[in-house]
Amino acid sequence: MAIKEFIQHMKSQMQKTIVGQEEVIEQICLSFLAGGHVILEGVPGLAKTMMARTFAKVIGVNFNRIQFTPDLMPNDILGTMVFNLEKSQFEFKKGPVFTNILLGDEINRASPKTQSALLEVMQEQQVTAEGNCFFLKSPFMVIATQNPIEFEGTYPLPEAQLDRFMLKLNLAYPEREVELAVLSKFNEGYDSKQLDQVNFDTIDLNVLTICQEEFLKVKVDKNILDYIMNLSQATRSHKAIILGASTRAAITLLNLSKYSAASQGRDYVIPDDVKHLAAPVLRHRIILNADAEIEGFQQDQIIQQIIEVEKVPR
Repeated sequence: MAIKEFIQHMKSQMQKTIVGQEEVIEQICLSFLAGGHVILEGVPGLAKTMMARTFAKVIGVNFNRIQFTPDLMPNDILGTMVFNLEKSQFEFKKGPVFTNILLGDEINRASPKTQSALLEVMQEQQVTAEGNCFFLKSPFMVIATQNPIEFEGTYPLPEAQLDRFMLKLNLAYPEREVELAVLSKFNEGYDSKQLDQVNFDTIDLNVLTICQEEFLKVKVDKNILDYIMNLSQATRSHKAIILGASTRAAITLLNLSKYSAASQGRDYVIPDDVKHLAAPVLRHRIILNADAEIEGFQQDQIIQQIIEVEKVPR
């Protein structure tokens, strides 16, 4: 039950600074265990940055933050070659991507050229400079944030980069009771700027190996594989979609469903595991056509239509 215990521990520790958002925390944990990256989308002031910082604190690993701006260049992220006068040779000065948890704050404010600098890092966990490869240490995860309502001065992420993100998680306004609990916490003296003063019970990174071994033992019936494939292919033939989910999306849905099953104490996947993760896995990987957008459809609505139509295996 290592995966279940890991997620329960993460939730309990992160709730020292984050009130509510349990499902988002759980899905960030699932993506981390699966070696993936996530996009957090929500209006300013919903603790997206705090969530990423707290996550890194509880994991007990290095954390770097990059504030994406229009003038940010690829070398500002990856690093650059500098001349060492003492050695009379060029050396690579590592950029902020050389960390364990990287927060890309407001990632859609940077130009596509700068955004694309993350492609190799996210996929291969390495940086190539002057023909040399510089490898990042594991674990490595990118948590990107973006504002869903601000369009001026922003650049939509390229489809190739969006596909590298395992999940896109939408943060909504909290319920009244949750927001009231946040107000009470601050009223009692809590200061989000003093995260270093919070006493977290960090995890032992060796547990990640145990979680991986547990993941490999989770069984997936052929009918579940067919169901995942049907959902993925349905996005490619739906009349409202002009770009459907990739093969990487189907693999992601499979792997995360296995981690989800293990997080609930099961060694087998059920259809509900797949359905629960379908929207966060697929929503950023499909593009709606003009007619669907004019009619006001959202990706999540189309995904839900597909789920309702596809036959659920018994």
